[in-house]
Amino acid sequence: MPVITTDLNLLLVTALLAYLLGSVPFGLVMARAFGLGDLRKIGSGNIGATNVLRTGNKLAAFLTLVFDAGKGGIAVLVARWLLAEDAAQVAGLFAFLGHLYPVWLKFKGGKGVATFLGTLLALHPLTGLAACGTWLIVAFATRLSSLAALISAATCTFWMFTLGYPNGFFLGIALTVLIYIRHVENIQRMKAGTETRIGEEKKTGL
Repeated sequence: MPVITTDLNLLLVTALLAYLLGSVPFGLVMARAFGLGDLRKIGSGNIGATNVLRTGNKLAAFLTLVFDAGKGGIAVLVARWLLAEDAAQVAGLFAFLGHLYPVWLKFKGGKGVATFLGTLLALHPLTGLAACGTWLIVAFATRLSSLAALISAATCTFWMFTLGYPNGFFLGIALTVLIYIRHVENIQRMKAGTETRIGEEKKTGL
């Protein structure tokens, strides 16, 4: 897919709007809408779908997953429709950054897994499906959401090259690095054998 260059000023506007969209904390919104309390005081304190699931409300968790993925995907699709492929990549990156570091929450956001996958699905559906498949396989085998995210992120550039989206290489690297930065504590807990598995309550003291 050829990369078409968009005017720098338009790219800056794209980045800002995508960041603001990505900053919407749908986990908090869903938790409050369903009367689940302040999500930052529940479980791991994360604002993503995995922590919403710890409340026991599967519908709220599902909606959080859909909306968090959707904000990355929508940013990409709208930027591509109105501008060009480079704008779509910028939109994907900044929507992702918005989720990780939302201005509305003093730059303390989520781990970004759903937004990461939604962004990839919109950028290049085959790559996105492969990344989702990787996440599902690892999560099913280990019941470790964090490990599934790390492996899915680590392999996304491989999928890009293999499945026909080599122009996404640098974006893939950036997304992967950000995923690993946001999962440093999870990596430490996995090394210590104390990482919470899917379906378990958060362990005391973590």
